[in-house]
Amino acid sequence: MQGGEIIRGLMRDVSIIGIGQTPVGEHWSRSLRHLAYDALSLAMRDAGTDRVDALYLGNMLSGEISGQAHLGALVADFAGMRGIEAVKVEAACASGAAAFRQGLMGVAGGYQDVVAVVGVEKMTDDVGSKVTAGLASAADADYETVHGVTFVALNALIMRRYMYEYGLSKEDFANFSVNAHANGANNPNAMFQRAISQDTFMKAGVVADPITLFDASPMADGAAAVILCPTELAREFSDNAVRILGSAAATDSLAVHDRKNPLWLQAAETSAQKAYKQAHIGPQDIDFFELHDAFTIMAALSLEACGFAEPGQGTRLAVDGEIALDGRLPIATMGGLKARGHPVGATGMYQIVEAALQLRGQAGKNQLAGPRIGMTQNIGGSGATIVTHILTNNLNQ
Repeated sequence: MQGGEIIRGLMRDVSIIGIGQTPVGEHWSRSLRHLAYDALSLAMRDAGTDRVDALYLGNMLSGEISGQAHLGALVADFAGMRGIEAVKVEAACASGAAAFRQGLMGVAGGYQDVVAVVGVEKMTDDVGSKVTAGLASAADADYETVHGVTFVALNALIMRRYMYEYGLSKEDFANFSVNAHANGANNPNAMFQRAISQDTFMKAGVVADPITLFDASPMADGAAAVILCPTELAREFSDNAVRILGSAAATDSLAVHDRKNPLWLQAAETSAQKAYKQAHIGPQDIDFFELHDAFTIMAALSLEACGFAEPGQGTRLAVDGEIALDGRLPIATMGGLKARGHPVGATGMYQIVEAALQLRGQAGKNQLAGPRIGMTQNIGGSGATIVTHILTNNLNQ
C-alpha cells in the first residue's frame, strides 16, 4: 500500500469553478502584476466570487527578467486581497501546473475552501542572452550550462539522437507543428493565429540543428488562472464545473546525460501512471491531451511516455493525422505551446484553462465532439519535473 493512496482516501474531491486568461503575446504596457490580475479577475468573475482563501502563483523568471520576486504578496495586494495566504511556486517551465497542484492539495486537504491559482510570465521585457540564460537555469548548472549549452541545444541533441536511433527524418515531425498552427489559427488568445503548410515547416531556418524555427515554441508574455473549490460545493458557484480526477508530479535528473535513457521521459511516465491510477482509467480513456510541445521532439516523447505510442512511434500519430481535432487523440487543441505561445511559468495554467474550455463545450471553432476526459502535462526543464492532471466534466465520475 502506498502513502499516496492512504492520503487520497482522506482528501476532498476538487473542481474548477472559474477560468480566465489573457491573450499570449508581447504585453509592453502590462507588468507582471497587471497580467496576473487580468487573468485572476476574469477567473473570479467566471466563478461568481469576490474572495478566495489563498492564492498560488506559478512563475519561473520574474527575478531574472523583471527583477521582481515575492510575487504572491505582490499580486494579492494588487488584487485587493491583502492578508490572505499567497506564495509563488517555481518548477522551471512546469511552474504553472506545480502551482495548480499546490492549490489543489490545499483545497483537497481542507486547509482552504476557495483557492485561486495563477500562472504568469513576462519574458519580452528583455531579449537575447539574459532570457536565454534564464531559461538555461532549468538545466544542470554544473554539468550542462557551464559548457555553454542552451535549452534549445539540449533539445536539439535529444532530437538528433532520436532521429538516429529510430531512422526518422525531419519531415516526420512536421505535422506536430502544422497541427498546432492550424488550431492556433482559431484561438483568439494565441500568439500565432495563422496556419502553416508542411512545405513551410520544411523550409524554416535552423535554430540548433535539427531544430528549426517551426520546431520551437516562442517566448511570450501571458497569464492564465483558475478558481478551485470542493466538488461538493461546485454547483453553488458554477453550472460548468470541471472535476479533477488525477494529479501527480514526478522528477528526473536535471542533466540529460545522467538518465538511463535520454530518449525516455521517465517523469512523464511516472506522473501519468499515478494520475491514471487515481482516475481509475488508462490512456485509452483520454479524449484529448494538452501536451508540452515546447519542441516537436518533446511532443513525440510525451506521447510515448504516457502510453499513447510505443518507443520511436510517437511521430506516427502526427504523420497519420491522429493528433488532429478529428483524430484518435487530439493534442494542442488551442494551438499548444507552439502556436498559442510559451510564457513559461504560465504555460501549465494555459493548458488547464484550455482543457476546461473543451470540457465545458466553450472552445469555439476548435471544440471537440463531446469530450469527457482530458489530460494536461507540463514539463519543467528537459524533463526533470513533469506534472500531469486528468480532468472531467462529469462531477459524479
